[in-house]
Amino acid sequence: MKRDPQRPEECPEPPPRPLLSSCSSSSPSGQAEGAGLTAPVWIFGYGSLVWRPGFEFTSRKVGFIRGYSRRFWQGDTFHRGSEKMPGRVVTLLEDCGACTWGVAYEVRGEQVAASLQYLNVREAVLGGYDTKFVEFYPQEKDAEEPILALVYIATPQNPSYLGPASEEEIAAQIIVSSGCAGHNIEYLLRLADFMRYFCPQAEDKHLFSIEEALTSILPCLYYTEESLEETASVPQKSKG
Repeated sequence: MKRDPQRPEECPEPPPRPLLSSCSSSSPSGQAEGAGLTAPVWIFGYGSLVWRPGFEFTSRKVGFIRGYSRRFWQGDTFHRGSEKMPGRVVTLLEDCGACTWGVAYEVRGEQVAASLQYLNVREAVLGGYDTKFVEFYPQEKDAEEPILALVYIATPQNPSYLGPASEEEIAAQIIVSSGCAGHNIEYLLRLADFMRYFCPQAEDKHLFSIEEALTSILPCLYYTEESLEETASVPQKSKG
């Protein structure tokens, strides 16, 4: 599962004249801005939204946003963990020289209100995420201007925020956590697969270091389980 170290730049050069300013607007309440709009809205996903949006959309584009790094620093006590054993999911960290790849979904008409209402529960109420508008750069070569997109970001102020930890510690926590949406391992591996197959020119050292740490731990767990089964099946000699 190692990546090829020789690859192009993670973030292509931006177009010479961006459509938007470099500043992002935020909504501290967690309510999606533009909830009353009927015009087309773009929603950027960088975690489970890349493979399971959960809402109807008109089109989708793979691409990236600038100024943020993806980190497994947000706790999850519902989707991929529990109150007793929180899982680890991704959020965005402001980082001037970085970018984060994901998928932007276009919603139109009745899709707008329905998708924002759904995401408000999934991301804000249950996840602790706030909303911002950011510039999204599509992967297509003919895309000359960025798109204004809504993104959900979990800040350090939310009660589920866990903060930094080593890749090994994060992997160990992911291995033992699961929630209503499934096991935390699935979350990590699906996100890694998305990057591997849809963004092969990009690199995410944090993500793939955790994946590598997880795969190095799992054989130890499998070995222990097999050893216990073998031990249980072997007749024990009576003590004389």
